[in-house]
Amino acid sequence: MLRHIIIQIIRFRIGIMVLLALLMGLSGYQTFQKLRVDNSLAIWFLEDNPSYRAYIDYQEQYGSDEIFVGMIPVENAMDSLNILRLSRFHQHIDSLWFVKTSFSLAKAEYPIYAKGDISFQPLYNPRRSERGMKNLMSKLPNISQQLVTEDFKNLFFYIQLNPTPSIEAQRDQIAKDIREVIDEHYNDYYLTGAPVLNEAYSVGIYKESLIFGILTIGFISLMLLFLLPSKRYLIVSLLSVVVPISLLFGIITSFGFALNMISMLIPTILMVYSVSDAVHIINIYHKEGLLMGDSSKIDLLTLTVRRSFTPCFYTTLTTFVGYFALYLSPLPAFKEMGVFTCVGLLLSFILVYLVTIIGFSFMNIDFKSATPVLQWKVFNQSAVIQWLNQLTTKRQISIIVVSSIILVFGIFSVFKVDIDTNSLDLLAEGQAKDELRIVEQELNSSSRLQLNITTNKGSMLERENIKKLESFQTNLEGNIFAAHPVSIVNLKQFLEARSPILFQSNINEEKIKFALQRIGMTDNQFFTLVSDDFKTTGLVLGVKEIRTSELETLLDDIKIRFKEQFDPDSYDLKINGFSVVFSQLNNFILETQFKSFFAAFFVGFLCLFVFIRNIRTTILVLIPNVLPLAILAIFMSLLDIPLDVSTAMITPIMLGIAMDDTIHLVYKYRKSKTIKGTPEERMDNAMRYTGSALFSTTIALVVGFLIIASSAVPSVRDFGLLCAVTVAIALLTDIFYLPALLKRLDR
Repeated sequence: MLRHIIIQIIRFRIGIMVLLALLMGLSGYQTFQKLRVDNSLAIWFLEDNPSYRAYIDYQEQYGSDEIFVGMIPVENAMDSLNILRLSRFHQHIDSLWFVKTSFSLAKAEYPIYAKGDISFQPLYNPRRSERGMKNLMSKLPNISQQLVTEDFKNLFFYIQLNPTPSIEAQRDQIAKDIREVIDEHYNDYYLTGAPVLNEAYSVGIYKESLIFGILTIGFISLMLLFLLPSKRYLIVSLLSVVVPISLLFGIITSFGFALNMISMLIPTILMVYSVSDAVHIINIYHKEGLLMGDSSKIDLLTLTVRRSFTPCFYTTLTTFVGYFALYLSPLPAFKEMGVFTCVGLLLSFILVYLVTIIGFSFMNIDFKSATPVLQWKVFNQSAVIQWLNQLTTKRQISIIVVSSIILVFGIFSVFKVDIDTNSLDLLAEGQAKDELRIVEQELNSSSRLQLNITTNKGSMLERENIKKLESFQTNLEGNIFAAHPVSIVNLKQFLEARSPILFQSNINEEKIKFALQRIGMTDNQFFTLVSDDFKTTGLVLGVKEIRTSELETLLDDIKIRFKEQFDPDSYDLKINGFSVVFSQLNNFILETQFKSFFAAFFVGFLCLFVFIRNIRTTILVLIPNVLPLAILAIFMSLLDIPLDVSTAMITPIMLGIAMDDTIHLVYKYRKSKTIKGTPEERMDNAMRYTGSALFSTTIALVVGFLIIASSAVPSVRDFGLLCAVTVAIALLTDIFYLPALLKRLDR
């Protein structure tokens, strides 16, 4: 049956080649026309996630925290020409459909109490002296510090967008339009905030995806010149890489999906997987060609497919399981990564056989005289494999003991690895990161949290509630992760200082409540301080781009301070903003690790058992595949590399990869049972047969992950480096630990 299939493939090879070319052309067109990058909040959280849903609801009710933060260097922030220029800028920017409001010194207001009424006047008044302006602003420090720098050499402005769902589809264009408007009014400025960082992520991802693809193809081509028995295999190998990836991207773009920080890795990963299978098939084809002599090409192809199919199928299956386990993650970006990589693996597995069969059918190779184009004169694979066979026979116990000790220490180290995502590590060095640092240095924040405190009865504007809020805000001002808290307390303190009689104890409480109500009725909604029913009061905190662990500390401190002042039975606290949702990544990462790893481990064990059909041997084979992950944990704990949004998917992926070379080696070892011999003899024979392919595929994988490690994004760089190290260690365990275990214990 297999022979008949191969004959039919060769018979219709021209038609198949034309069909593949048409599909690749169509896929290329789709990719060129529709490929886009999306690193927005939606890729990290499911729509039915309670925190994400609450975040969207908060935006609808209280205003989006999708805010551009700008800083304009000036000679004197109090110069009326600068404020006039800002006013014109606000008129222009506020006319855009996606802008909810904007804010700066040109629009800021302050309350005045006179004749039993509160009115709001512009904070900046050109008729007031500069000294008078500075004196007035010093009485509203938390607000003023968000309008000008301490030396009055910089002005800040803020552009608040409409809620996330309404701008998501046109986010890239919005960022461009905002910059165009700013450029019309200012030549020198710094711009940051969530939308700017999102744009920087997207641009960086697109550029790196192209660079990774080009570098991977270049390095793979160079590597194959060393590793392939003949240069004539090179085209077949490269086509085995290019065809499935081009078709996969056609599928991705046709269904409207976009690249993100995680899925940008798919092309590089699939390239090295595809070439690994191709190298194994070519290695078997060439070795069998040397052994079979003058046999027909059909017979040789049939034998090659038969001997390579089972190990390649199981390696694809274990790798498939490693990636599909990511679908269990609560993060949509990981789900997409898992699904599309699995689709790519299936395409690669099918097409690598189709391409190699057709490619080999056109070739006439003299197997005995064929040599690699490039050779290492100082490296002799046969001599190395012979040395390994002798070592794993003579030093079985030593290798097993040392490896087992490392394994135990590695398992212990798993509990020492931190779970933490540094938001700055998700951004490459460049203009966006530089401007973020400059603005945060002056402003001490770049995003914000809004704390909403709601009373179950009465109003939050009652005298007692205002006192509690004031104490709560004072305590928060000492938190190093928060800056510039703003609430009705700031305006109350300002009024109290300027009009002491308003808050004297003998003044009717209803009058105070009425006065404070007017504060909440200001038209400027950049700070939403009071709800329409006055049962909720808002407190806005500035926050820097910080680690998720630091965000958790900040949120915990807020909750503790709240309970110190407010009875949780009578008052409710809601902490709103993207930072709240982002802080949950630690829990999601931990959940991803547990679900994905154990799913991959369990299914991987079943695959090995079905493949080996012996429980004792299966366990012996599985142990060395856990060792690379244990050493990975040691590296991460010693080098203080945390599990973050990039490295969170590393263990299930690495488990699947670690099993690949093991399966190829064990397949030949098990097949050798038909030949009489000891475990030592059968393992030595398996190493001689598959050793060169093991080295080749490992080099391909290491090179592929090192290319990822060249990323300018620190988090992605760590992922690539850790994967490269783990793959190299997996080879060492396969050529040392696994042979020693099987030779000693598989009796």
